[in-house]
Amino acid sequence: MSSPGDPTRAPAGADGGEVTRLLRSAAAGDRAALDRVLPLLYDDLRRLARRQLGRERGEAPVHPTTLVHEAYLKLAGSAPRAADRAHLLAIAAHAMRQVLVDHARERRAAKRGPAWVRTTLNSGAWTTELDPVTLLALDDALERLDPRQRQVVECRFFGGLDDAEIAEALGVTTRTVRRDWVKARAWLNRWMAEDGAAAPPPAEEPA
Repeated sequence: MSSPGDPTRAPAGADGGEVTRLLRSAAAGDRAALDRVLPLLYDDLRRLARRQLGRERGEAPVHPTTLVHEAYLKLAGSAPRAADRAHLLAIAAHAMRQVLVDHARERRAAKRGPAWVRTTLNSGAWTTELDPVTLLALDDALERLDPRQRQVVECRFFGGLDDAEIAEALGVTTRTVRRDWVKARAWLNRWMAEDGAAAPPPAEEPA
């Protein structure tokens, strides 16, 4: 998890007003506005890409720049309705997860992959690097979670956002974010440790 003093993290307020203005224009139908957001958030997107690729076992499937641009193509194609910087980064974290899962499927299809690495989710990262099989298993597990809990995991694990940023992106309190993270992490740990044989995922509680 990046700390507030992390030099790779752009200050949340940097160009924040311009980002919000452009995102509102994009939500109103101005597709060109979304294109103008990318340069303002490029460092943030690179940080997300480096974080995700840093967990890849062996050689990373794509370069961070490639991951940023592939994720951006997904964002541009879906015309996301993001309210602010934190919300767009949450959507970008999901898009990057999709890109990496696509590459993991290609690698698994090209050759027999490694065995499932049993591991656990700690306060902010996996205790081992992710191989394609484990990444695909995690992706399957995430899809079984309640949507909000899945978003919390995506934002924190894949995106490296802190509790306040996640709360802002999802429109909930930081207390709700922490509660969802604890419950989702506990269930994911059981699911991954038991090869998918864990109990039903936790139900969402009111924000």
